[in-house]
Amino acid sequence: MTDVVVVESPAKAKTINKYLGDRYKVLASFGHVRDLPPKDGSVRPDEDFAMDWAADDRGQKQVAAIAQALKGAKTLYLATDPDREGEAISWHVRAMLEEKRVLRGVDVRRITFNEITRNAIRHAMQAPRDLDQPLIEAYLARRALDYLVGFTLSPVLWRKLPGSRSAGRVQSVALRLICEREAEIEAFRPREYWTVEALFTTPAGAPFTARLTHLDGRRLDQFDLPNRELAERAKAAVEAGTFAVASVERRRVKRHPPAPFTTSTLQQEASRKLRFGAQQTMRVAQSLYEGVDINGDTVGLITYMRTDGVQMAREAINAIREHVDQTYGRDYLPATAREYTSKAKNAQEAHEAIRPTDVSRTPDSVAPYLNPDQRRVYELVWKRAVASQMQSAELDQVTVEVADPAAPNGPRLRATGSILAFDGFLKLYREDKDDAEEDEENKMLPPMAERDPLRRGAVTAEQHFTQPPPRYSEASLVKKMEELGIGRPSTYASILSVLQDRNYVRLENRRFIPEDRGRLVTAFLTSFFERYVDTGFTATLEEQLDDISGGRANWREVMRAFWQEFSRAVEQTRDLKISDVLDALDQDLGPHFFPARADGTDPRLCPACGVGRLGLKLGRHGSFFGCSNYPNCQ
Repeated sequence: MTDVVVVESPAKAKTINKYLGDRYKVLASFGHVRDLPPKDGSVRPDEDFAMDWAADDRGQKQVAAIAQALKGAKTLYLATDPDREGEAISWHVRAMLEEKRVLRGVDVRRITFNEITRNAIRHAMQAPRDLDQPLIEAYLARRALDYLVGFTLSPVLWRKLPGSRSAGRVQSVALRLICEREAEIEAFRPREYWTVEALFTTPAGAPFTARLTHLDGRRLDQFDLPNRELAERAKAAVEAGTFAVASVERRRVKRHPPAPFTTSTLQQEASRKLRFGAQQTMRVAQSLYEGVDINGDTVGLITYMRTDGVQMAREAINAIREHVDQTYGRDYLPATAREYTSKAKNAQEAHEAIRPTDVSRTPDSVAPYLNPDQRRVYELVWKRAVASQMQSAELDQVTVEVADPAAPNGPRLRATGSILAFDGFLKLYREDKDDAEEDEENKMLPPMAERDPLRRGAVTAEQHFTQPPPRYSEASLVKKMEELGIGRPSTYASILSVLQDRNYVRLENRRFIPEDRGRLVTAFLTSFFERYVDTGFTATLEEQLDDISGGRANWREVMRAFWQEFSRAVEQTRDLKISDVLDALDQDLGPHFFPARADGTDPRLCPACGVGRLGLKLGRHGSFFGCSNYPNCQ
């Protein structure tokens, strides 16, 4: 007689089957076995948010296979992923099996594990539990919210803004962030400023460069030298002085290692270092979690990769500390283990950080068994986890003030430098492979002492302009969403993907640029549904979902409160004329489509007739800009 274990993927099933042996049959559900059909009525608020679920052909086939395997079994172990989605898949599988009436006499148990290793699976099998009802209800609430927002807002978009694709509860907020950043960039006006630097030589003949910080007895702010004329005056003042070292300040600073990876920080670092998109990173991480073949044995190399926790199991910390001590020496090991807490808003920290399942499997030792992408991601995860338990790096920072002893209110300059005194965790891992950062760590100043006379060399005045805020990259957008508390580790990658699939944004030089269609949708939603694309509102809703999963809130009460306000907002747009929508969007997006001209002429003046003004119009294929003299002007 064999008991049955259900997991999501065939790869995971294969690994676990090897650990459990012939007494168990491990089957895959292939992810979700059923979902809400994409049609009206799948969620019915008037019936207390009753939901109609439907299984696709693959879901039906997999559940049928599970039902067949259960014949004669005593226990069904639902071993899907240890998060809200995993709990939901287990719930769906059980519900479909109950409909088939195959669970009579079968004990249905839930098991979870954070890593796919022999010990982790054995411990999980020894500690089965019931399905987590609050976690399931949080899933139901999230699924109902996403469905109701999408299937209620999207038709409004199609009617009032033809040519639009869809709106989503979290994707629309992410789109707003991208569009608002673009508006900031367009509104940005560069501001000129100048800096003055001088080359000095110490009595020993060693050169260094210092920057002007004080003039005429007062400190210079960034814009105190706004043009060439003032910069040249400042330059002349430096050229007229005789300088010596006014002071030398030395201080030792520590740089602490970053915490081990969460989903968000792994996606960010893989984007910066490996140039991987969020979805690619998650796909590779999943393969490392589910297991790779090493000498005929399937081994899960990293822990579960959808997490916002930064803590690690005590056994893992002890193993890493032992590895650090043996590999790098006692100087690289802190006296006590490092503990980390998440800084992200709404972090649940229900799971460990992403770490290697066995620190003794170094990147080099497993490299022959991994493909290139797996090698690079595993190396990131391994090094980050090990570095998190290493000693801090220490830098000696030096600040030298240079002044004219005979002119107390004369020009004053400053030189700064630092040198890496002890590499600590940097021996293994740098959070960002930025050459400038490495140069800064080793920008040495020559030895000098207070009152040392200095020989001045060339003095230069350099022009600068302030820079606009940068467009979001995948890494910085994920970081922003995490900081604001919108989305969840399991949703970041799909949100970014949907925005591109809808042609609302495009990636150019690895930065997000909103398409005109995306800007129109954002302008519509912020004009008529502002609350529902507000980051604060979306974050509060995430908190309420967390309260449901923690048993602190009733999911139907949360849904009723949301739906009452949301349905009213939708109803208020029912009689909205398309002309009113176009006028609102035209006003909102005017500065984008018709930026001010340097010569002061009307940017909306029609280039065809020279009389009419350009404005937002509606055609068969969506919105476009046309002349007010239409149809006389085509």
